[in-house]
Amino acid sequence: MPRTPSRPDCSALGRTVTVVIDRPLGSAHPEHPELIYPVNYGYIPGTLAGDGEAQDAYLLGVSEPVAQFTGRVAAILHRRDDVEDKWVVLPPDMPLPSDGEILSQVWFQERWFDTVLLRD
Repeated sequence: MPRTPSRPDCSALGRTVTVVIDRPLGSAHPEHPELIYPVNYGYIPGTLAGDGEAQDAYLLGVSEPVAQFTGRVAAILHRRDDVEDKWVVLPPDMPLPSDGEILSQVWFQERWFDTVLLRD
């Protein structure tokens, strides 16, 4: 399986981005219908991830399904056993949750990967 670089790019931390939500909170994964998204999940148009597709992001701190959201990149989930990392986006005025709080919210999907949380 391809591996990500040992030094992930953290230049996105703190940037304001707009996430287009293609898997809203409460929706089922398109290939694994038993997997229900407990958070909004989508991508950032105009970016490129390690898989050649737009950068994926978890939107935390928004407790209802949304179509898109503009917030700040607060953390990066570096997957040491995958070709792409995931960004964690929060509302601009939301304080940064603890590592444990972030990881518990994305565990539903990140549990399948060797993931390290990176933040300022």
